[in-house]
Amino acid sequence: MTTQAAAQPPGGVEPRPAGPTAEDFERVQQSPEFAELRRSHRSFAFPLTVAFIAWYLLYVLLSNYAGGFMGTKLFGNINVALVLGLAQFATTFLIAWLYARHAATGLDPKAAAIKARMEAGE
Repeated sequence: MTTQAAAQPPGGVEPRPAGPTAEDFERVQQSPEFAELRRSHRSFAFPLTVAFIAWYLLYVLLSNYAGGFMGTKLFGNINVALVLGLAQFATTFLIAWLYARHAATGLDPKAAAIKARMEAGE
């Protein structure tokens, strides 16, 4: 029984791997374009995250320690606590919408350009 060695491709050139290599990813990660993409994401996401957590903690602290204020009726049976609680939901949806808009206009085009250069082997 004999074994055959893998056939050499025509022209004697080794085929390029199907996708980017680990070295390609490391090179892109060190590029100024990737640093700009990362900075753009962080400069949007981190401040909004901190602001939302502070807003949520304010709501929790007011609920625990300012019961009189939170129980203040605004109109009918609607009090400050209910309005601020519903504002938490509104804030969540607003932040999600703002991030989607930021990603579509600022992040996705930069990421697509980086991806295209990587796939082209540049």
